[in-house]
Amino acid sequence: MSVGRLLYLVMLPSVLLVTSLAGQEVEVSGPQVILRDVGFSLNVKSANPTAPQHVVVLTAAGRELAAADVEPLESVEFKNLAVVEASDLPLTIVTAGWSTSFSRPLLPGWVSILPPLIAIVLALAFREVVASLFAGIWLGCFFIAGYNPFTALLMAVDSYARPALADGDHASIIVFSLLLGGMVGILTRMGAARAMVDRVAQLATTPRLGQFAAWFAGLAIFFDDYANTLIVGNTMRPLTDRLKVSREKLAYIVDSTAAPVAAIFFISTWIGYEIGLIGDGLGEAARRVSDPALKAGLANASPVGVFLHSIPYLYYPIAAILMVLLVVLTRRDFGPMLKAEARARAGKGVFREGAELAADMDSLESEPDAKSKWWFALVPVATVVVTVLAGLYTTGLNALAAGEAHTLNNIINNADPFTPLLWGSLLGCLVAIGLAVVSRSLTLTASIDAWVGGLKSMVLAMVILVLAWSLGAVTGSLSTASYLAGVVSDKLPVHLLPSLVFVVSAAIAFATGTSWATMAILIPIVVPLSVPLVSPIAEGNVLQHPLFLGSVASVLAGAIFGDHCSPISDTTVMSSMASGCDHVDHVRTQLPYALSAAGITVVFGTLPISYGVPPWVAMAVSVAVIFMVLRFVGKHPEADAEATVGVSAPAAQPVGES
Repeated sequence: MSVGRLLYLVMLPSVLLVTSLAGQEVEVSGPQVILRDVGFSLNVKSANPTAPQHVVVLTAAGRELAAADVEPLESVEFKNLAVVEASDLPLTIVTAGWSTSFSRPLLPGWVSILPPLIAIVLALAFREVVASLFAGIWLGCFFIAGYNPFTALLMAVDSYARPALADGDHASIIVFSLLLGGMVGILTRMGAARAMVDRVAQLATTPRLGQFAAWFAGLAIFFDDYANTLIVGNTMRPLTDRLKVSREKLAYIVDSTAAPVAAIFFISTWIGYEIGLIGDGLGEAARRVSDPALKAGLANASPVGVFLHSIPYLYYPIAAILMVLLVVLTRRDFGPMLKAEARARAGKGVFREGAELAADMDSLESEPDAKSKWWFALVPVATVVVTVLAGLYTTGLNALAAGEAHTLNNIINNADPFTPLLWGSLLGCLVAIGLAVVSRSLTLTASIDAWVGGLKSMVLAMVILVLAWSLGAVTGSLSTASYLAGVVSDKLPVHLLPSLVFVVSAAIAFATGTSWATMAILIPIVVPLSVPLVSPIAEGNVLQHPLFLGSVASVLAGAIFGDHCSPISDTTVMSSMASGCDHVDHVRTQLPYALSAAGITVVFGTLPISYGVPPWVAMAVSVAVIFMVLRFVGKHPEADAEATVGVSAPAAQPVGES
């Protein structure tokens, strides 16, 4: 390899490789790295409007790999390409008398999982999430940059952190989080948060009732997982602190009733996305099958119907929600969560000594003479919720196609999931400032100071969030998901398909920190894969067979589970942030619960339905096993506190005491 090409590959890695040789106007785009024997795609575009139709030929080491026609200003995509040996590179693209080459660093497939793995292991081992995430980002850039450590360092900022911030959806989440933090800062300073806690505490007088209130609030905010996480965590934290419930437990409740609830409830920002992916998968399956009747059935199938029929097979999301309820009702915990709860009950703090809180709202104290009303806190929170719901309805209604039915389901499916969050948080801040000033709880200057203090308390969480997004982009550049998805093949035993799909989906979501991208990758693979496998044993409609529905549901459930557990997931970070919990402590305490629910639902849910057990029976058995685990493995935190500390755990602080 020449020195010039080596410098180009090391110093200027990019998604797009645009070649222009002697006036050639052809653009070639492809991955930033090539994994050995892992499929990838190349896109070749003719940029000359006057050129005739070209025949594009792709070769490797003199062998023709593929050929296709390309129209002027049009592009052709070569799919499922694979490189086994380094001698196959560079690939050569020949078109209309011109030729150019495409090459990238060739890496073993397993290398792609190292960056997220290193980040996760370091975070759990050293409880330092910022440095751990950055180490994972740097390692991924190190591979992408051709093993140049200095270029990798610079690339981490300019090629990943900056685009993560520039992304419109990411910016919406950051602004929403900051504004909501500012609103909470105002409510805290004016004493409204304390008054609200005093009011609610008249009903939720015990740790169990406080946890139940948080669980119920998580079910009530079902329309969006981000809104669920931030609203429930921020509003319930003062109450659970008063009742001596650990921040780790609150973060677990918040995290377990965010994505699982939004993914199941039919009116949410998730459903349209999931149904759209299922529709794409059905279309791809129809193109692949040869049986005319099956092809017609797939072409006319309703993605909405497939999703509705798959809900009883969403074992992990349902089990995660019910496990929280069982933990609350039985008052039993196990693993690191038991120690955290015992510490809180013993009066040793609702968070660990030395914990690095993702959002430190404890630094915001109310004014000493604040005489706020409890409904001063309720009105801004209600403003956020109502505005978000109204915004979802309005944006969805405006986005409906001509002639499309104005049903609530269609409206929510077409809604903008991010813009209403911005509207709601902004109006919530303005209402909070207005109440503070009009009631003379705070002056306008003090209100702005409190708002800025709320913003400052979110800075660490925003840093973690940006780093998590950046690491997710690195795994995308390394084709981590494609490597893990390669585990799914048509050689799998059909009765094990749902369970294996769940494992692969969970692994991808855990490694990449995103459930939506995992679904987008696997649904188009699993639906066309499962149809021909299931159709020979399906006596009726293949789309209603438990194996097919279980496979589709396993993609969604596995993605939620992996995202739920991953330290680099944005919803996991936001749960820590909203609950004021150390992020690594949240992951460590939640992981045993999530793993237990996932393992039980696979063994007693997904596997049995593959052999004919009715889905409701499998769900009932799974929940019963979860209860037995809590009953015989779990312990009461109060008893554990007494055994550990040597004194009886004090009761929750009564209402009205400071």
